[in-house]
Amino acid sequence: MTRISLRGRILLFFAALAAGAMAALAVGMWFGYHREGSPDMLNAFMQSAIAAGFLILALVAWIWFLFDTHLARPIDKVASAMRARAHADVAHDFQADDARYLGDLAEAASATAATIAQTRGALAEQVQRETTRLSSDKNKLEQLLADVPPAVLLCTGRHHLVFYNGVAQQMLAGSQRPVCLDRNVFDYLSEGPIRDAHNRLLEGSDRDAVVEFICLSPCGRRRLAGRMRLASDNGGDQAAYVMTLRDVTTEVAAYARRDALLGDVFLQVRPVVSNLRNVLLSREVDVRGEDAVSTQIQVLDAALAELEARFESCRSDGWPMAPTDARELAGQLRRELEVRKLSLSSNAAELAVRCNAFDIVSLLAHVVTRIGEQTGAARFHLAISESAGAADVTVTWEGRSVQPDNLAVWLSEPVFEGGVTCDTILRAHGNEVLTGNTEGQPAISMRLKPIERLHPASADISRHVVYDFDLLSRLHYDKLSEAQMDALTYVVFDTETTGLLPEQGDEIVQIAAVRIVNGKRVKNEVFDMLVNPGRPIPASASAIHGVTDAMVKDAISVQEAVRQFHRFAEGAVLVAHNAPFDMEFLSRREKDVGLRFVNPILDTVLVSATAFGQAETHTLDALAERLGVVIAEEDRHTALGDAIATADVFIKLKDMLAGRGLTRFGEVLTRLRSHQRLVRDLNDHARVS
Repeated sequence: MTRISLRGRILLFFAALAAGAMAALAVGMWFGYHREGSPDMLNAFMQSAIAAGFLILALVAWIWFLFDTHLARPIDKVASAMRARAHADVAHDFQADDARYLGDLAEAASATAATIAQTRGALAEQVQRETTRLSSDKNKLEQLLADVPPAVLLCTGRHHLVFYNGVAQQMLAGSQRPVCLDRNVFDYLSEGPIRDAHNRLLEGSDRDAVVEFICLSPCGRRRLAGRMRLASDNGGDQAAYVMTLRDVTTEVAAYARRDALLGDVFLQVRPVVSNLRNVLLSREVDVRGEDAVSTQIQVLDAALAELEARFESCRSDGWPMAPTDARELAGQLRRELEVRKLSLSSNAAELAVRCNAFDIVSLLAHVVTRIGEQTGAARFHLAISESAGAADVTVTWEGRSVQPDNLAVWLSEPVFEGGVTCDTILRAHGNEVLTGNTEGQPAISMRLKPIERLHPASADISRHVVYDFDLLSRLHYDKLSEAQMDALTYVVFDTETTGLLPEQGDEIVQIAAVRIVNGKRVKNEVFDMLVNPGRPIPASASAIHGVTDAMVKDAISVQEAVRQFHRFAEGAVLVAHNAPFDMEFLSRREKDVGLRFVNPILDTVLVSATAFGQAETHTLDALAERLGVVIAEEDRHTALGDAIATADVFIKLKDMLAGRGLTRFGEVLTRLRSHQRLVRDLNDHARVS
């Protein structure tokens, strides 16, 4: 039956009704004839039945026609019209006369269609606005990324390019291949350092770790300092990574020239001082003036010695260096030598050294290659071990040893085309390469220092780009009272304390805050710190907020916490739940830090009373439940957890006030003051008007 149209089913209904009526008539006639029947009555019954049957059929047909004309057909028309308006983007109104017998159905359908049209129009307009905004944001971000000094590249786990900015395109343009998406990044950059950095990230346990490395640009003439981290939200490729590159070739050359200049100064001045001393010592006449000159030469000699020592200690300052795993260093050297048809076994300790891995590998590869050419050795062994806070690097081989004079010549040669010499690299790292023997085998050795332990570099680095281009077009209001609520910046904060009585010595143990800008909470702009209250924290208080004496032992003082929070909240409207309590702990320290909190203050208790009425419960938990804000159990009664919850509650309450026509700060403040009996008003000092 569901396959038959509505009109067909109605027709079948009336046909069944007619058939039933005819059957009922026949049964009645048969029953009457057999009860009192006679042959003369049969003709009369038959004639009556035929006449009644035709009348019944005509009546049913007439009623069906009216029903079909005034109900079934209009229902089909209304359904078709609603489908047209729902799916075919038809906008004109219904013809009400066609469905005048359907009662309120036509008007309800017309209203529904009008609502659909309005909703569709509003949605299309909103989508258009958002599309325009997103397109504008996209263009701005593209312009910003195009002008960011470092080259930025996003690569898949297979090292294929997914994103690059304009600086990267210029930096990689030295290759014979054009820079294109989905091309292998090794078409443009040296493979070893990048692959090693990527493997190190994949093998590490912290996905937020950052690895620094040095690699070569196309043609090997530019030296690039890079940083790599695994990407997130990459569509399932867990090995994808983001890489930034900076050209440090000029910097390295400049530092090399500086080091060479200063080295020449010491090299040329010290012999002159020594000669002067020898001349004076060779004179037999002891003259007071000559004694004075000798004394000054000794002072100059000592000063030169001190300056030279200071120069050696800071020689590597400014050179691009990064913590490097000793095993990674050995792996890079092994691959470099394999290209030169030499083999290397290694035994590297689990330690890290701060060095320019690319330079050290290039230096060792250059020296080992020269050793192989002179001695015929093809197998080498690398050992890296910890010794007295430094890393001893030793390369041994079987065969003849090398002379120090030959080693000096090799160290004076350039490491690679367009690069600096081995001596320059050694001076930058503050070491030297020595020849000798280790366990009966010829060897060369050097020392890298200082030892460092690897650690994730992301603790103070945000993975997010924070932006809101709507701020470019936001209006500025001379009078705060006339400002739209969404045009203001809010700092929503909460404190945890040793108790509830600041006038009796209770102090802050934790303070946290978040910022609301342009009506939205900025997730990355967070203030959260533990505070040493200068007094023991009662166990009853620790049971509520979880902050103990051990946790705040090395924390900053209350005065410093108030000072830092004042800087974070400067120029913003302060928002808190039961604000007088939290503000009391801040205000009592204003004289100590020499600052005043002149910020306007909003209390979410008063905002809730304005939105829901005073009869409702206005606790933070009740508001969160009423407004659908989820507070994780572990975050409840922590300063940051409550600050975030208060911010989310405030945003929803603000929207409710806007729905009641309260969109300006002055209007909201006036309405809040009508609920002053709940919470004391704190805005007497604020310049609202």
